[in-house]
This record gives sequence, C-alpha cells and structure tokens, in this order.
Amino acid sequence: DHFIRKMAPQPGAKLLDVAGGTGDITQRFLEYQDRVNGDSTSSVHMLDINPEMLAEGERRFADSEWVRDGRISFTVGNAEHLEGLSDETFDAYSIAFGIRNCTRPEQVVREAYRVLKPGGRFMCLEFSRVENPVLAAVYDFHSFNVIPRLGEAIAGDRASYEYLVESIRKFPPQNEFAQIIRDAGFTTVGKGYENLTFGTVAIHTGYKF
Repeated sequence: DHFIRKMAPQPGAKLLDVAGGTGDITQRFLEYQDRVNGDSTSSVHMLDINPEMLAEGERRFADSEWVRDGRISFTVGNAEHLEGLSDETFDAYSIAFGIRNCTRPEQVVREAYRVLKPGGRFMCLEFSRVENPVLAAVYDFHSFNVIPRLGEAIAGDRASYEYLVESIRKFPPQNEFAQIIRDAGFTTVGKGYENLTFGTVAIHTGYKF
C-alpha cells in the first residue's frame, strides 16, 4: 500500500505491471484508484514471462468487475523486450521482486522508459542491501546460513532458497541501480530510492520528463 501511495496515480492512469505474477500490485493499484480517486477508468496491463504465474493472476481476477469492465489485461512477455507494446503508452510502470531475475536489468529499465508517456513514473520494489555494516553482517549470516535451512526444513527445497539469497546478493546495490535508472533517461529525486526495513528492500523511482 505504501508502494501505491508513493506512486500516487491519477484518475484514468494506465499501469504496466511487469512480473505481475499473481496480481498483488494490480489489485492494490485498482483498489487505490477506486477508493481514493473514485476512478473507474484506470487500467492495468499485467505482464509476466511465466505463463503459470500469469494464469494465477487470471484466476484471481476471473470473477472481478475489473475484468468484466476491461480494466485488466494479461500478456505473457519478456521485460527486456516488450514486444507489441507501443512507445509512450503507459502512465506508470511497476516491477516488484522481479527485476533481479532478469539477465539485463539495464535493458528492462530502458524498455520501461520507452513505453512510458512523458511525465510517467517507473517504480521498482526489490530486495536490496543493508547499508549499516553491523546490521549487514547479521543479515548476511541469517541469509546464507538460516534461510536455506528453513527452506529445506519447511518446503524440502534448499536450492530455491539458496538461489533467492544469491540473486539478492548479485543484484546491484541501491546507488548503482539508481544510476542505471538515470542512465536510461529517467530523472530521480534525491538518492532515487527509499530503503525499507534497513535496506533489506528498496523502492526505486524514476520520472520520465
């Protein structure tokens, strides 16, 4: 909800929800528009590279008024190559916990810039780096030693949890990713990101002017 409030979409806004998966961001966006803006014209285009994940979103919204009113559409697609999406189409672009799984995050951001209208906003929610050295040491120990063991004990799947930890570690730290956003053409305010929970997660924002 903080993510959507920070986005502050206007009535009639068109959102591209990339790595939309099960539709959490889509639901929060449309609920915000309905409740805060009294808006029934805004829409979301959900895109995910994984057909099974996208199918979960389709099932989630199958009986919703949003689908019946044509306010949600679904596309299987690659964030690095947004084929079929025209330049300057969307007012906002969101990607939550998805960009670290992309091979070329810089290309993802460039494509986001292309499909956003002038005045549009890029927003990324992603696991990040704890910047306090003492807390970072504790967090790293927990990540590399505790999380995989919990995954093995609870889900019988140590490998997936090890991948999660490694993918977080390989993703650029906050200041480097903020520079990638600026290099794609976006304008950032201040540092360009907001740390949540000491930096375990960060919200990155870029404006297309």
